Amino acid sequence: MSYTALAITLLFVLIPLILSKTLHLQLEKDTIIATIRSIVQLLIVGYILKFVFTSDGYLYTGLMIGLMVLAATLNARKKGSHIDGITWKLVVTFLTVEVITMSILIGLNVVPAIPQYMIPLSGMAIGNAMVLSILFLNRFSSEIEAYEDQIELILSLGGTPKQAIHRQLISSIKASMIPTIESQKTIGLVQLPGMMSGQIIAGADPIQAVQFQLLVLFMLLSTAALSSVILGFLSYPTLFNKQMQMIHEKFSGE
Repeated sequence: MSYTALAITLLFVLIPLILSKTLHLQLEKDTIIATIRSIVQLLIVGYILKFVFTSDGYLYTGLMIGLMVLAATLNARKKGSHIDGITWKLVVTFLTVEVITMSILIGLNVVPAIPQYMIPLSGMAIGNAMVLSILFLNRFSSEIEAYEDQIELILSLGGTPKQAIHRQLISSIKASMIPTIESQKTIGLVQLPGMMSGQIIAGADPIQAVQFQLLVLFMLLSTAALSSVILGFLSYPTLFNKQMQMIHEKFSGE
């Protein structure tokens, strides 16, 4: 694709701008900022990847993956500011997802241990883990606020924090995983996934494209489960004090 053809695609950006202006949605500024940021960020990443792919060794690959973990952590921790140590909990979650994912893919020779495979697949795994972590944190906070009295009742009857919050924890984990599971049920019927579409456009054999897409789908299903469960079980203990009492300030935002 030439830069001229790419510039023409900016017509797609004009549509939401015109609609926002016409309907007084006041989203023009955000749309323009999002467009400029996406162009700048992706071009920078493109040149960085071009350098990494042509370089030798795993140092730059490790740095790229570390940058992904850092960016995902900084973005997701905003939703869990009421949880003590949320930053390191997110780092542990993302690193665990990355290690398990790459151990299976590379350790079992599913894909070769080269940057062209490791970086894109790591980005998909960490990115999905980030989204699922945000979904989990949002739902977990809502569940605790809605059932605070029930949690207090279980604690007053001698229940442990794990027993008191078990229902809310499991419900939040389940809710954060549902979008991933449901999207896989209609994959190929409602939409052709990104990796598969990209490979087909690039001229790859459709069957090979499907095989790689299935690899990604199965990997994302695993990251969905791992990220929600790991973050959930790391987070809930910090919502209670040493006397096994719920710390109310964490839910009230005080």
